[in-house]
Amino acid sequence: MLQSLASNSCVRLIQNHKSTWYFVSLILGYLLYLIFGAVVFSSVELPYEDQLRQELRAVKKQFLLENECLSEERLERFLKKALDASNYGVSILNNASANWNWDFTSSLFFASTVLSTTGYGHTAPLSDGGKAFCIIYSVIGIPFTLLFLTAVVQRIMVFSTRRPVTYIHTRWGLSKQLVAIVHATLLGMLAVSCFFLIPAAIFSALEENWNFLESFYFCFISLSTIGLGDYVPGEAANQKFRELYKVGITVYLILGLIVMLVVLETFCELQQLKQLRKMFYLKKEKPQDRLAILEHDHLSFTTVSDNTGGKNEDKAKTFVSVPTLVSPNDDPMIHH
Repeated sequence: MLQSLASNSCVRLIQNHKSTWYFVSLILGYLLYLIFGAVVFSSVELPYEDQLRQELRAVKKQFLLENECLSEERLERFLKKALDASNYGVSILNNASANWNWDFTSSLFFASTVLSTTGYGHTAPLSDGGKAFCIIYSVIGIPFTLLFLTAVVQRIMVFSTRRPVTYIHTRWGLSKQLVAIVHATLLGMLAVSCFFLIPAAIFSALEENWNFLESFYFCFISLSTIGLGDYVPGEAANQKFRELYKVGITVYLILGLIVMLVVLETFCELQQLKQLRKMFYLKKEKPQDRLAILEHDHLSFTTVSDNTGGKNEDKAKTFVSVPTLVSPNDDPMIHH
């Protein structure tokens, strides 16, 4: 009996806090996914890092043997200064000296990466004034960009998703959920083709040292606003029409980000995903439920008040119930 009561209470506790349990499971799943990614990246990339370190040590050792007049300490200072400059996008190589990082087209490309929060990191402000302006520019520009993207996506969604789905549903009498799923799938495939596969083929042809996988990797890292900065187009020394190329990449990033948001919003409007999201949200208290709670509290207070008043009257009757004497002959003690 006690076991059944305990099991029933546990079931009721789980059902009453179902969204909380779903949310806890979501947090645990996310942490496990982070750990899984760390394990895979470490196991895959660590051997390559170790191999690269050994190769650099061997090259450095060979260079010092061939140039005995140069001490290791002086070489370390020179390499450190060169690497610090490279982190700011400045290279000491002769074939890279012709490329400027802060001409108009490069600055336009940098501004687009800042406002879209992609941030490749290959170029960064050098001066204190540039760093201060970057902060102020980002504080104003990033919310402005979010507003701009939200307005654009909202208008595109009317013509790209809502009207086509409604038209096919009413014209052919098909299930609206089925039409929405097929439409979202086709839209996603079209976006992948136009903004990942085709641009990857173009980048692999324009960039000498990029293959198709590296070009596709750049497209995904850029349009998902991850922006690792390990691959940045238009940075080759012999890049033809570099200014026009940078402007084209800027336009591609802005249009691609808008399309990704449209596809994401289209999938988010699917009924199945809406139900999935609701599993992890707190339930909103409906006005009817709030009114019922208030009425229940009012009835409980009224009942308690009535019971208290009845008990007080009974107590008063108990203490006051003394027979009233009309005459001395009515007292039974006098007769005795």
